[in-house]
Amino acid sequence: MDDVIAKKNPPKWEYSIIDPEKADLLKDALRSVLDPELGYSVIDLGLIRNVEVKDDHIVLTMILTTPFCPYGGMLIESVRKTAMDALSMDAIIDLRFDPWDPDMMEEGFELDWGF
Repeated sequence: MDDVIAKKNPPKWEYSIIDPEKADLLKDALRSVLDPELGYSVIDLGLIRNVEVKDDHIVLTMILTTPFCPYGGMLIESVRKTAMDALSMDAIIDLRFDPWDPDMMEEGFELDWGF
């Protein structure tokens, strides 16, 4: 059996194509934003689905692990502030209510969960 797990729904950041260095800087900064219930970062969980540059700001498309997440507001604000601090530009969160599943997690991270 092959040890490589095919990802079905990984995040796709447009920003990674436009400016890979800054996209990596942002990704590293967002690793500090943890889901308080699960203890894993929004990056590891795959909650930041896309990042786009729009004129003088960035738009982060984000989902939550559940639409009823009691920490949703705090997570959204932490992501916004962390992105602004990392890139020194305004950040807007485009919250989507797409269902989260483990296939959205960072490559290899789902192994920690037994998926």
